[in-house]
Amino acid sequence: MSALQLNKFRLWLGNPQRQPLLMGILNITPDSFSDGGRYHDPQKAVAAGLEMLEAGAEMLDIGGESTRPGAVRVGAEEQIRRLRPVLQGLCRGGPIPISIDTPLAEVAQMALDEGAAIINDVSAGRDDPQMFNLLAKRQAPMVLMHMLGQPATMQLHPVYDDVVAEVKGFLLERIEAAMNAGIDRSLLIIDPGIGFGKTLEHNIQLLRNLAELKSIGLPLLVGVSRKKFLGTLTGQPAASQRGYSTAAAVAFCLMHGADIVRVHDVPAMRQVMQVISALRAE
Repeated sequence: MSALQLNKFRLWLGNPQRQPLLMGILNITPDSFSDGGRYHDPQKAVAAGLEMLEAGAEMLDIGGESTRPGAVRVGAEEQIRRLRPVLQGLCRGGPIPISIDTPLAEVAQMALDEGAAIINDVSAGRDDPQMFNLLAKRQAPMVLMHMLGQPATMQLHPVYDDVVAEVKGFLLERIEAAMNAGIDRSLLIIDPGIGFGKTLEHNIQLLRNLAELKSIGLPLLVGVSRKKFLGTLTGQPAASQRGYSTAAAVAFCLMHGADIVRVHDVPAMRQVMQVISALRAE
């Protein structure tokens, strides 16, 4: 990503009147819940990323490790092996910001060196004590996400007294930790972590109360695409059959303050975003 494009994205981050962005999901893992194995080949992954760009994605989020419920963590060496050729095919001089989904500083450093613009850390800087230090040095935008526990155990028995208050409190604490490490607050993005250590009711409560999370004053990323809670609501056990429910959830998120929506099906969700934008226009 060029310096000019990165500066443009940073201006978007700091604009309180920012328009929502569509983030396409590109999993290059063999075991992701929705599309695991589909883009494991680097050439196929690059082609899929370019297709998302053509379809209207304004960002890409590339993951070299599955964080689905029950997933086993993947080390830095393997993540780098999976990610580097895809980044080299998509990032350098590319027209849109590339986000890398990793909690490991070693992977993040490689990704930034190869042209990625954003680090999306599902651990919010807790898994690797070097992550904040790296991003403070590089002054790269970072997504702080809430997750209860680890992917292998997060859905076994998630319990909260008040899920909205606890997720908000966690995000505020991680924002403070990031700033104390030297990361500029204007470079932070928050994500409530829908489906990451939450029951159906927890997810619903968080989505109903996006305004409470928006009150933190940072860009809000929400990922609902094809997630299990949608299948529970609609009786669709297959992730690939959750397109309509995803569209409904994405529309709801956009209407209630989401600044970035993270999706698998870019063409369809581009249409959702266009309709919501028209309906909200004054």
